Amino acid sequence: MRTINFTVLPPPKVLRRDIECFRIASHTGSEALDVKVCPNGLPGIVFQLSTDGSTAIDSITTRSAQVSNIPKLFLHGQGSEPSVMHFRNKPYTTIQVVFKSHALYTLFGMDASSLNQGFLIPDQFGAKELEKQLIATRINAERITMVGEFLITKLEQTDKRDELIEQALGFIRLHISTVKVKDLLSAFHISERQFQKRFARVVGMPPQLYIRVKRVNEALRMMNTVQYERFSDIAYALNYYDQSHFIRDIKAFSWVTPISISSKVREFQSDEPGHRIYSNYDGFIQFYITLSDYNGFVKT
Repeated sequence: MRTINFTVLPPPKVLRRDIECFRIASHTGSEALDVKVCPNGLPGIVFQLSTDGSTAIDSITTRSAQVSNIPKLFLHGQGSEPSVMHFRNKPYTTIQVVFKSHALYTLFGMDASSLNQGFLIPDQFGAKELEKQLIATRINAERITMVGEFLITKLEQTDKRDELIEQALGFIRLHISTVKVKDLLSAFHISERQFQKRFARVVGMPPQLYIRVKRVNEALRMMNTVQYERFSDIAYALNYYDQSHFIRDIKAFSWVTPISISSKVREFQSDEPGHRIYSNYDGFIQFYITLSDYNGFVKT
């Protein structure tokens, strides 16, 4: 068994509208790890560094591509493909800032659809100096403070917010089992053309695709509760047309069939901030999650 220690921290008060959490993962072993990731509609920032000063991630594989030469600090889009992160066989630390779905727009003022499955290097989002600072210190509390201050500055400089789309995201979250785009158009009194355009700009993908991604994440969460004996029960609870439709979506966003997921659901990252399950192909990895008081970590 291998162990990765997690610390999950809430964002400072000024960032809580745009940030889900900060997550620190420390791996002290020397085994190479493969981390399966289910897309969850949440962009973010990742800092990753091995104890010898090299990068921790060797490459990232999706169905459409494999990317190597991963930067130590990068800003990633929300993505819609499942991926596998291949970690090197050495101890490392990663710090992940989990954004809310709209945060690329509010924090950086960018059209989120321009990033999607890709990522930006520090020079491309004004973080070159931040990267130097993060590498220079080995104290994670200081790193969290640095990242928090960087994002607060970005928020103050950008001053962009689409209230309607943020409300629509909340509506989707509350009604994930039944929501359709037509419900959003009716609830927010907006034309489909305008809604599609604004949603893609703020969130980075069409609302139909976003709903599918979030519904699959909800399905994985429901599987993980072990409260449902059959996939048909989950499909029914989430208002899929039928079980085959449910299976197609699960396969589309998680690499495998629901039968495989039922026996190894804990191998997959879910949509719950702070609840990320890492796995290698030869079995499970024991993990621990610590919800910590972050006073002194980041200015509030």
